[in-house]
Amino acid sequence: MAAIGSFEGFQPVSLKQEGDDQPSETDHLSMEEGDPGKDPVPGQLSRQSSVTESTLYPNPYQRPYISRKYFVARPGAIETAMEDLKSHVVDTSGETIQGFWLLTEIDHWNNEKERILLVTDKTLLICKYDFIMLSCVQLQRIPLSAIYRICLGKFVFPGMSLDKRQGEGLRIYWGSPEEQSLLSRWNPWSTEVPYATFTEHPMKYTSEKFLEICKLSGFTSKLVPAIQNAHKNSTGSGRGKKLTVLTEPILINTYMGLMSFIGNRNKLGYSLARGSIGF
Repeated sequence: MAAIGSFEGFQPVSLKQEGDDQPSETDHLSMEEGDPGKDPVPGQLSRQSSVTESTLYPNPYQRPYISRKYFVARPGAIETAMEDLKSHVVDTSGETIQGFWLLTEIDHWNNEKERILLVTDKTLLICKYDFIMLSCVQLQRIPLSAIYRICLGKFVFPGMSLDKRQGEGLRIYWGSPEEQSLLSRWNPWSTEVPYATFTEHPMKYTSEKFLEICKLSGFTSKLVPAIQNAHKNSTGSGRGKKLTVLTEPILINTYMGLMSFIGNRNKLGYSLARGSIGF
């Protein structure tokens, strides 16, 4: 009985699991590997390289419905936020905006908070924006001339801390942590903390658009020269200051972290679709 491979019009194919688009060694076999001038041997396989490209950027295995839970990913949401903030800056100060970024703020109690950051020629603005109602809820203004230190590095916690995080971040100082009151340190809702800590937003790898505005290195590359120029042009008490940029671990001084454990794992600091409540 003739083998199945000898039937004309049939070729053996290799079975792959769904999602396995990595080329195997057999994918590179071609008829050119044989003796030149000879007819192809039926037992040899010739496979063309795939011409298809992934439509998801940059990770072809990213599930699109995960990103749809974030309201910032809804069509027109981030563009509306940028227009709102741009109009506010033009109407109130007339400063020149150098860039917008979507980052995650990590407060002194290790709670994650979705934030839009703007760098102008004189000010750093940290905006809490409601992407559900499309409105600015809170806007913090920090004069660039007041920022004297920036730290970049991995997050570290006290040895006895029960709630730790991985990854790297950026901390911006415009006041001394030693001067922070004890009440402010132990108040999770305090607005008197003289520094702010940021890391990259979870939406970073969902599209090219978010890759640019969620990149921490892009934010740093704009912020540092803007601060240096502000110090140079300062006419007040901050004149003559110099910005110090350090690469060192960023300490988050929390121990129990029960509130941040619950909040961060449920993404309570983000404008997020949380499912239906009724029946």
